[in-house]
Order: sequence, then C-alpha cells, then structure tokens
Amino acid sequence: MVIIVKLILESFRFAWNALKMNAFRTTLSLLGVTVGIFAIIGVFTVVDSLEKSIRDSLNFLGTGTIYVNKWPFTADENGEYNWWDFWRRPNPSYTEYRFLEENLKSKSAIAIYSRDGQSVMKYKSNSFEDGVFVGGSFGYNEIFSVPIVKGRYFTQTEVDNGRNVAIIGANIAENLFNGEEPLGKTMKIRGQKYFVIGVIAKEGESFMGTPSNDDNCIVPYDSFRKIFTTGSGRWNEKSSSIAIKGLEEDVGLVRMEYELRGLLRSRRGLRPKDKDNFALNRPEAIANIIGGVFDVIGLAGWVIGGFSILVGGFGIANIMFVSVRERTSIIGIQKSLGAKNYFVLFQFLFESVFLSVLGGGAGLLLVYMLSFLSLGSLELTMTWQNVALGLGVSAAIGMVSGIVPAALAARMDPVEAIRMA
Repeated sequence: MVIIVKLILESFRFAWNALKMNAFRTTLSLLGVTVGIFAIIGVFTVVDSLEKSIRDSLNFLGTGTIYVNKWPFTADENGEYNWWDFWRRPNPSYTEYRFLEENLKSKSAIAIYSRDGQSVMKYKSNSFEDGVFVGGSFGYNEIFSVPIVKGRYFTQTEVDNGRNVAIIGANIAENLFNGEEPLGKTMKIRGQKYFVIGVIAKEGESFMGTPSNDDNCIVPYDSFRKIFTTGSGRWNEKSSSIAIKGLEEDVGLVRMEYELRGLLRSRRGLRPKDKDNFALNRPEAIANIIGGVFDVIGLAGWVIGGFSILVGGFGIANIMFVSVRERTSIIGIQKSLGAKNYFVLFQFLFESVFLSVLGGGAGLLLVYMLSFLSLGSLELTMTWQNVALGLGVSAAIGMVSGIVPAALAARMDPVEAIRMA
C-alpha cells in the first residue's frame, strides 16, 4: 500500500513538472479536452435543465393520473391524428363522472372539471380580464395542487348544492382587491355573484407558460354549469375532463386503465368491435415525447464535443510521446535500479490521465460559470451526475491517449535507455 502511495505521489510530481516546464504547449494541447468537455457537459446541463423546467411546467396535469377526454394528447402509434373522428366524439359528462365515482374501484381520487379562459372578473370598479374560470368537483384538490394560504376549500355541501363560492389565485387577489382582504368579499363573473372563501398561494410563471393557479378562480362544478353548458352534445358547449388518480400499488395504472375502459365502453353502449369514442390520456405521453427530443439533442452534444475531445486526445498523446523522449535516461536509471514495467507504465498513464482530467476540470468550471447566467425562467443546474460524467470521460480519454507512450516507456531496455540519453 505504501509503495502504491509513493508511486502515485511520484507520478503526480512528474505530471506537475511537465505541466510547469511546458505550460504553454500543455495548455494548448489540453484546450481540445476542455472545449470537448465544455460542449458535452454544457449541452447536457442545458438539456437537463430544460427537461426539468418543462416537466415542472406539466405538473399542473398531476401525477399518477389518467384523464378521460374527447381528444387524445398525442397522435397514435402510426403518427396519425384523426381529428375528424375525435371531433364527432361526445364530451365526458357529469353523469359519467358520477357513474365512475360510484363504480370504479381501483382509484384513490376522481374529479370532473371544466374551464373558461375568457371570463372577466369584477369587484366594485376593479376588473381582472386575464382570469381562468374553473369549475371543479369536490375531489379537484386531490388531483391537482391547490395550496390555500388563506381561507379554506369547498365543503361537500357547497359542491353538491352548487353554491356560488370561489377560491381565487394570487394574481386575482392582488389585481382585483388592491390590498384589501379578499376573504368574505363578493365578486362578479358573467353576472353571477361569488363569495370568496379561499386564496391560493402564488406559484409564479412556469417556463412554458402553462396554466398555474395564479390566474385561476375555482368554483364548484355545478356552479360553473349555471353559466356554461357542459356534456349536452351541443357544438358550443364547454368541454369537461374527468381526472382519476390511481392507487399506489397499481404500478403503471394498468389495472385502473383496464377497469376504466371497460366501464366507459359499457356506459356508452359500445359493442365489442366498436372503437373507443373517448381518449384515456396520461401526462407521461407528453413527457416521453419531450424526452425523445432531448435524447436527440444530447446525441448532438456528444458528436460536437467528441470531435474536440478527439483533437485533445491527440494533443495529450503528443505530450506523452515528448515526455517519454525527454525522460529516457530517467526511465533507464529507474529500470536499472529494479523498477518493474508496471511501475513505469503506471507512472506515464497517471500523468496522461492527470493532464486530461485537468483539461476536463477546466471545461466543467466553464459550465459551472455558465450556470450563473440569467436566462429568464430557465434555471441552469449542473448536476453531480454530469460532473462525474465529465471527469469520467476526461479520465478515459487520458487513459486511451497515454496507453501507447506508457507502453513504449515500460518496454524500454534500461541499457539502451541510458545510452540513448
């Protein structure tokens, strides 16, 4: 163990001396590795940050949830989106929601909801025109995050009776009430008066601008239907969605999906050969498409950075060949004093790996500095996985670049090496 430590320290000393004696040449040679690692890890950092931001933006869809919709989220396996067939489908209805609520066993929560994004909300002389009017059933807050900072959520009685009570987002509270306490106030939406019982915590703008609770005004579903028609089959009705959250033990929600499909087909009177006239959507479908796009971008990062690393590898190999030639006499003396071939081999391999990791570390430092740039709502985060990847690739390049010079040094004849000096 002591011998190994001494060997590492001596190899480190040789590598550091080589770096100091030929700093300019070494720096230029390592620049390829630095640029290559910067390109690869920089792309991965941006891709990971983008993917995280986009996935976070999709959190409004909930997790572990299946949605019953008229329209599917994505095209079919053949890449086709038969919009004409989808357009003729009926919208999910309130009676179907109640049917599923009573009969679907493999669920932990279920809710029906609808929304209108063009509702003007008023309080006294103030108005808020960017509000999203949402009607949700009692289980809405079990599917979606509704973090209430003031007041409370609906009671079962308020939902069952379609009471005109409202839970408002932070932007509505700030712009409509101008610093007044919203709780207990009455606001108007499309001529209907709503009693404010809760205020939702501010979420801020998401990376993709996806819906957040900040602009939402949530009311009981039956209260929403006092203004808008849903589930009637009319062309101008507001479409509704039924969201069902699965059980934790139902991995992949397979059992719930089978049961849900069977109940809906039975409810709608579909024969065995008939196609589904509804869509069972999963948020994961969108996430998988996004992941596929980022895989391609990541591959491009490998290709771009690979060329730079290849150039850097040749530079390190050149340094090592020069180092072997300059230290020929030292190699001869070491071997004449009993140094084994593996000792000399390890010495030069360690030097090659050290120089390569040094160049890769410089590239990682540049990526780390890049993460401090302000890119709006996109927050760049350099993960430990990417750091480990960068150092691992650097070490591998150093190993490959130094193996031939190290092998030549290890196989030198000590007498010939001393005579050539």
